[in-house]
Amino acid sequence: MARFLPVGIDGIEPELSAPAPERVISGAPAFRTWNAEDAGGGLYAGIWEATPGKWRIAYDEWEFCHILSGVSVIAGDDGDTRTVRAGDSFVLRPGFRGSWEVLETTRKAYVIRL
Repeated sequence: MARFLPVGIDGIEPELSAPAPERVISGAPAFRTWNAEDAGGGLYAGIWEATPGKWRIAYDEWEFCHILSGVSVIAGDDGDTRTVRAGDSFVLRPGFRGSWEVLETTRKAYVIRL
């Protein structure tokens, strides 16, 4: 089915990355991203994984996240802090500023809309 796209890691080579050094607060977090959808026009979907560490985040895009495994703490500059773990789903909206701290290697499914 050309219009049905499974989102997973099978058959996709992960992109390796890390937060910019000036954003890292603690640890040495590393990312792996399996992009299943890059439709153009600012729509992306796939699987993302991060190893323990903490870094500053600043969202200019809208992102839906569903945590598949691990534990992370997302803290907004407004003082709101959320611990997320497997089974949790949430949206980070444009303008969100704060930090993401991975306590246990975290894997999430995501959909991003610019």
